[in-house]
Amino acid sequence: WRVPIDGGEPIEIPFEVEVDLDLGPAVVFEYPISDSETFTARQIRDAVPSPDGERLAFTVLDHLYVMDYPTGTPTRLTDGDVPEHQPTWSPDGEWIAYVTARREGGGHIMKVRANGRGNPETVTAEAAFYQQPKWAPDGNRIIAVRGSVRAFQEALTRGVPGGSQDLVWVAADGGSATVIVPVDFNSPHFTSDPSRIFAYRSSEGLISFRWDGTDRKAHVRVTGRTAPGASSGPSASSILMAPTGDQALAQVVNDLYVVTVPYVGGETPSISVADPEKSAFPARKLTVIGGQFPAWGSDGRTVHWSIGNAHFVYNIDDAVVFEDSVEAAEAADTADDAEDADAAEDADEDDEDDEYQPQEIRVEVQVARDIPQGTVVLRGARVITMRGDEVIENGDVVVRNNRIVGVGPSGSVSAPSDARVIDVSGKTIVPGFVDTHAHLRAAASIHRDQVWSYMANLAYGVTITRDPQTATTDVLTYEDLAEAGRVLAPRMYSTGPGVFRGEVIEDLDHARDVLRRYSDYYDTKTIKMYMAGNREQRQWIIEAARELELMPTTEGGLDHFQDLTMAIDGYSGQEHNTPGFPFYEDVVRLYVTSKTAYTPTILVSYGGPWAENYYYAEESPFEDAKLRQFTPWEELQSKTLRRNAGWFHPTVHTMDRVAKLAADIVKMGGVAGVGSHGQLQGLGYHWELWALQSGGLSNHDALRVATVLGARAIGREQDVGSLDAGMLADLVILNENPLDNIRNTNTIDMVMKNGRLYDGDTLDEVYPRERPAGPFYWQRDVHPMTRAGMGKGGATQQQERQR
Repeated sequence: WRVPIDGGEPIEIPFEVEVDLDLGPAVVFEYPISDSETFTARQIRDAVPSPDGERLAFTVLDHLYVMDYPTGTPTRLTDGDVPEHQPTWSPDGEWIAYVTARREGGGHIMKVRANGRGNPETVTAEAAFYQQPKWAPDGNRIIAVRGSVRAFQEALTRGVPGGSQDLVWVAADGGSATVIVPVDFNSPHFTSDPSRIFAYRSSEGLISFRWDGTDRKAHVRVTGRTAPGASSGPSASSILMAPTGDQALAQVVNDLYVVTVPYVGGETPSISVADPEKSAFPARKLTVIGGQFPAWGSDGRTVHWSIGNAHFVYNIDDAVVFEDSVEAAEAADTADDAEDADAAEDADEDDEDDEYQPQEIRVEVQVARDIPQGTVVLRGARVITMRGDEVIENGDVVVRNNRIVGVGPSGSVSAPSDARVIDVSGKTIVPGFVDTHAHLRAAASIHRDQVWSYMANLAYGVTITRDPQTATTDVLTYEDLAEAGRVLAPRMYSTGPGVFRGEVIEDLDHARDVLRRYSDYYDTKTIKMYMAGNREQRQWIIEAARELELMPTTEGGLDHFQDLTMAIDGYSGQEHNTPGFPFYEDVVRLYVTSKTAYTPTILVSYGGPWAENYYYAEESPFEDAKLRQFTPWEELQSKTLRRNAGWFHPTVHTMDRVAKLAADIVKMGGVAGVGSHGQLQGLGYHWELWALQSGGLSNHDALRVATVLGARAIGREQDVGSLDAGMLADLVILNENPLDNIRNTNTIDMVMKNGRLYDGDTLDEVYPRERPAGPFYWQRDVHPMTRAGMGKGGATQQQERQR
């Protein structure tokens, strides 16, 4: 701009500046979605060895299995449909105890013969929320952490407040539970000494006490490496005393260590495993890529753990012998070739072969994939295909089994004579909505057989979700349950737990080891790099991701300049908006050229009031009958009746200015996504979409972000996101046209996911089966206020007007 010195209007002078900027290679891949008849379960959970070490008990898709170790075939021990968790062996190896969790009525400690003969037997007399059972060494009693049934029923997300109240014991032959001590710890367990119970408490470390809770002792604390910027190393998340009582197994971040437990008086000894070779007390790192579900073998010399569907056994004595032999061989080579520099260099290159490798096996359980059978014609609707800007005003969509076989003007697409025809004239069909940033927060450790947040999203037309940073790996089992049709849910993809700075990435090789956790074991296809260090460390991570064909997304983190460097380096996605506005063509072009998919999550945006507060104030979601149908009362009232964030005048909301960057990226040919952040499951997706459109997108382009561009952002565009022959049958049937008004995305009549068609208000399946979805466990006690304001068919007056 030129401003006259003597006053007058500023004069705009257009100009361009070209900048040459080196960018990292785009890390973008396509991940085909299989529809084979079966798939291999991706996760085994809570695997524990038998006392003789010859068998392994574990759960797959929340059911109990056992196998001869290491070459046996996994065999299910039960045949019920109740979720089963956390097996523990009897000392004689004849029985396996475990816990169940029911939607209604609570769960029990159960036991079943390890040879599969006979029916499961109920051990506990009273139903409760039981966790972490352990069989005592004398075989007479089983301990467990107990909480109330209601605590589990009312739990909304991952945790169960009030679910860990008491440590109890019950006779192995059955009976009433006896309280040992109130719970302020986790991981209760035994050594070979039947007189003491061990557990872990983060503030005390490894502790033990008698059966009456007295004589409490603290044995050892364990900490890990200090990450840059942190004041101290992280404490272990769990410590397990060895059966022999001389060593302990500690989990620190994602790695496992064995430490020698010192016998000292006074203050509890603390062991740092930051550098095991220099530890004041002997310590040994067991894992390279990480591990979960650690367990001791009964001999106290073997350690078990699992990751994904792989199981590892580390033999401490074998490792010592191996290392001694390597050291001896190296000493001999050094003596023989003292003058041979080439030999010394070759020896350095062979260092990787000089490390003890634990035994690893894959536990492969084949699961039937849910694929409906039959052909249906959805006839007469307006079809917004997302094939370019195509809109078919009176079209047919033909679906066979779970794939679309034809889309075109009504009557132009062939279908078999016995195909079912569903008249959807006057309605609008769009591809299923894709939520690229969906925190669904299902229960962890003890799983539910139906998850309310999954159903809420599906009912609101979200047929595909990607959760960037799940905190735990429970999502792997839930994803498999959805694939098998055992829970009603969208297609679920995730990054698994994030890659945080606590990993303390040392170099490119270390980054490769960490990311193999996701490529080789979790099979997530993507990771969340959660501000995991400085730029060099972030570049090691993206380099490893590209090699392993993982699409890495990032945490925006309220740092504009860091956001720019991550786009420059080629990260596949950015989660949350880059702070500030407006941004000009240089920033827009950077995101477009780097192919970084931008998901701004405007409901929780930086730079102004969160957009969700606008919708809570303006939309009256408490009165939405459909939201009440799929949302527990506690969740609904806590979010919709009173907002801690306060009220903002509509003129100070910034959602349109925050959304403009995403709109400009899309207009220039880049990729953006709709990410609801799990703020209000289901309906929140539409709020986010409407906020995104307010940045200047046409309604059609907003729908592109919600469908085909969202699918591209997570590497699934070849199978979902558009309506065409060969695509998976994920679509939404709307009562009103979203091209006329973007808010019509919430006029949902029916939702089809994977070829199954559901009623949008109830999720009752209407094709190919006729199958009711409810009643749901969270509707157990319907609060009187949830009935207020309902009109015809349970709909609010607002919904009736909208229809």
